[in-house]
Amino acid sequence: MLWFERPFLQVLRREYAGAMRFDEDDAAEVMPAPPAKPCQLYVHVPFCEVLCPFCSFHRVRYNEQKTARYFDALRKEIRLYHEAGFRFSDVYVGGGTPTVNPEELIATLALIRELSPVHTISIETNPNHLEPDVLHRYRDAGVTRFSVGVQSFDDGLLAGMDRLEKYGSGAQIRERLAAVRGIFPTLNVDMIFNLPGQTMAMLDADIDALLELDVDQVSFYPLMTAPTARHKMQKTMGQVDESLRHAMYERILDRLLPAHRASSAWCFTRGEGKFDEYIIDEDDYVGVGSGAFSYVGGQMYSTTFSLNHYCRRVEGGQSGITQKRTLGLKERMRYDYLVRLFGGALKREYIAGRYGAAFWLRMAPELLAMRMVGATRHDGDALRLTRRGMYCWVLMMAEFFNSVNDVREQMREHIRAELDAWNEEAKVPLSSITGLSRSAGK
Repeated sequence: MLWFERPFLQVLRREYAGAMRFDEDDAAEVMPAPPAKPCQLYVHVPFCEVLCPFCSFHRVRYNEQKTARYFDALRKEIRLYHEAGFRFSDVYVGGGTPTVNPEELIATLALIRELSPVHTISIETNPNHLEPDVLHRYRDAGVTRFSVGVQSFDDGLLAGMDRLEKYGSGAQIRERLAAVRGIFPTLNVDMIFNLPGQTMAMLDADIDALLELDVDQVSFYPLMTAPTARHKMQKTMGQVDESLRHAMYERILDRLLPAHRASSAWCFTRGEGKFDEYIIDEDDYVGVGSGAFSYVGGQMYSTTFSLNHYCRRVEGGQSGITQKRTLGLKERMRYDYLVRLFGGALKREYIAGRYGAAFWLRMAPELLAMRMVGATRHDGDALRLTRRGMYCWVLMMAEFFNSVNDVREQMREHIRAELDAWNEEAKVPLSSITGLSRSAGK
């Protein structure tokens, strides 16, 4: 652990605690005005066949009948944005497990490509959906990046995360990944470091497996969970050893660089032309689906977390948006500083065009502090992260996403009865997971 890490995190937690908070007076039901140029589209598919206890994302159990209604509403909402003048250049589909129903997902991607000049499409999945015949259909539907949530190849850690029985052993997952290499321009593997009980030897074994597989891209996240999920995880896996976090991140850098380049502080890519899921070069993005966030014109929007309410709103000709929060000038500056530097560099030309000299005055305390701890380098054309800065930004982004997870948890608590009823109705035997994925792809 770095000497400044503990006080640094205390400051970050305080600053980011309200970063994504929506208050009662933030209610809104009007979609934003479209930006002048195409922006990124995030599509939220909240369905999973089974629910992992450590996951803090907005998700419910897969139910085929209800899923069909949701996807129909999702496509209606995408059309609403198109009719309002929005165009999308890049698409990211997250969840949940977006690939629970290939037919519905492929139809949704076809609509997006019909309406907008899309360049890239990225979708998430779990290891049990790595079926080459279905993956070829996604490729034909325009998918350029396929991201697989693995987390670890260690069977003990997978069991602790309640993933071993659901998605297979580390050896089985490696076999599935090897079988689908080359189908997409970018095959990404999502991993987690600093898990409870994870040792440096376990991390090295995970990196060994990744290097042997020679996948296009690896995203190595620090553990990020909302309080409820964190408590569940502690019961099965124990406490996180925070003293290992910095050493583990350094080991990841030592072993993945320079054969990989850092496309963000926690995403490592082989070769040029690859991309990751983070919005580091876009001023605006739109989120569609229940529980999605948008950032357009300096304002943050949230759609309803109630799937029933979401479907009713869109079926009635409205977007799913129910809340809006306008960010102040300093908040917008801090957001751009955080997100742009996460990708490695914040261009001076961008700062001048967006904020002018006010940026350097309003952000002076943060700029000075980061420079003093050796996190940033001020070059003539840009502010850039140092190697120490990459770790600082991992901590900063983790705290930002933890604040988002807290908001998700609060929003979901308001509709707890609806979610519990939905999940109980959709419960399926664990043995049927593979069958679900295959039958949906026929």
